[in-house]
Amino acid sequence: MHYTLDENYFRGYEWWLMKEAKKRNPNITLMGLPWSFPGWLGKGFNWPYVNLQQTAYYIVTWIVGAKQYHDLDIDYIGIWNERSFNINYIKVLRRMLNYQGLQHVKIIASDNLWEPISTSMLLDSELWKAIDVIGAHYPGTYTVKDAKMTEKKLWSSEDYSTFNNDVGAGCWARILNQNYINGYMTSTIAWNLVASYYEQLPYGRCGLMTAQEPWSGHYVVESPIWISAHTTQFTQPGWYYLKTVGHLEKGGSYVALTDGLGNLTIIIETMSHRHSGCIRPLLPYFNVSHQFATFALKGSFSKIPELQVWSTKLGNSSERCLFKQLDSLWLLDSNGSFTLELQEDELFTLTTLTSGTKGSYPLPPKSQPFPSIYKDDFNVDYPFFSEAPNFADQTGVFEYFMNSEDPGEHRFTLRQVLNQRPITWAADASNTISIIGDYDWSNMRIECDVYIETPQKGGVFIAGRVTKGGIWVRGATGVFFWIFANGTYRVTGDLAGWIIYALGKAEVTAQEWYTLTLTISGNFSSGMLNGKPLWTDIRVNFPKNGWAAIGTHSFEFAQFDNFRVEAHPDIHRAP
Repeated sequence: MHYTLDENYFRGYEWWLMKEAKKRNPNITLMGLPWSFPGWLGKGFNWPYVNLQQTAYYIVTWIVGAKQYHDLDIDYIGIWNERSFNINYIKVLRRMLNYQGLQHVKIIASDNLWEPISTSMLLDSELWKAIDVIGAHYPGTYTVKDAKMTEKKLWSSEDYSTFNNDVGAGCWARILNQNYINGYMTSTIAWNLVASYYEQLPYGRCGLMTAQEPWSGHYVVESPIWISAHTTQFTQPGWYYLKTVGHLEKGGSYVALTDGLGNLTIIIETMSHRHSGCIRPLLPYFNVSHQFATFALKGSFSKIPELQVWSTKLGNSSERCLFKQLDSLWLLDSNGSFTLELQEDELFTLTTLTSGTKGSYPLPPKSQPFPSIYKDDFNVDYPFFSEAPNFADQTGVFEYFMNSEDPGEHRFTLRQVLNQRPITWAADASNTISIIGDYDWSNMRIECDVYIETPQKGGVFIAGRVTKGGIWVRGATGVFFWIFANGTYRVTGDLAGWIIYALGKAEVTAQEWYTLTLTISGNFSSGMLNGKPLWTDIRVNFPKNGWAAIGTHSFEFAQFDNFRVEAHPDIHRAP
């Protein structure tokens, strides 16, 4: 809902992703958590709680739409990612969910710290009843007394966020066990699932696997995926932890879970300090060393005849392996007792389940750089996704658009569709911007047809050597070529417009199509308007490389068409 009456349940990739996940695992849990809200909910304020009923209705209609248009049942809904919660809003949301027959949708709060949500729940019985799960982000495997006193489920509802090499895998293995051992958290959710964004953006390759080259199809199944398998292949939601869990004598930890039907899964990790640090919080020093650990199965588990064994060894040694099945353990003659030899940076799963499998996947296509010559005319009649491929919106939303009144060359375009600043999670820019290309590009020529829709105050840009995005986008530098509806142009060295290289008059007005061309070669740049030089040989010493980009001066409607970029070392200064 970009605007008040704009209900649309087909934007973005999330609907497709949820349906694909359900195809593979019909029992997978679906959760929703707002990171930002549309600006109209704030009525001029960067605050979603101005009208509690309206914000709750916005969330509930999304949940209802998920079911109505995609047959997706949302299981949990959050409040506002890592930002303030509002007690009355949570109560209103619970009542509205119930009124709509959505009693099965559970509320998780507050997706930030353990406090003050835990204390608030202890002091407010209605709030306590409304919240089903207390979710904390990056808790460092520990919780607080008040959270435990609520007797609610405790989750690490966002964790990991670590570069997905073997250190990231060690982080993931350690916290999957110790979040429960130290903090009684029964769920740990990794942010993010797949690193499918330009690697030089914030948190590059901080996914469980990497798929950041849609132009080549290359992907990498990274080691954290196999760390996940040690737990997720041998447990399910509904299994519960046994009380006999804890730390090993010489470092490491173990947990045990059961389905209550006789099945047992034991997960043992010995991740060292130097190979298991997460991005946050700071990890206090501890030591792990070679050891022998003896386990004894008691009660009904003592009759288990055999345990399947799966192993991972991280690091650079020749013994490195990922999710490898070993010979099973026979327990009939040992009264349920067994001893394991454990080295540093190892992970073992011992389980009664025989369903484990590493599976296989086709050899991925070879990694390729972004094409040095790339163009897109956006001529897509019925797009599968609302966004154009390879463009990465950092602020604003750029969607395929059809000009129903334009039967000519610009019938199909890419349009920036937000006309109001959202209620933001991070410090988004005041401009909209979508990046594309290769961060290592230096010399390049960018050309694009542009259409300013807002008279007098509107403006658009094309840019090269753009250096930042995500939460740092306000500080993006580069070479930005702007034109404005008031008949002026500007060349700046940053998105915010503080570094001005040139400015002047240009024959530009709103609601007309223009072709902009930006050429950057070495330490010089030039720009053309409709094929005629508007400015030439402006010196740009910094930055030396970055992405190409398009965008608008403010949150305003504008269109882009016939985008083309050519990046070569021998791009000449004169177009």
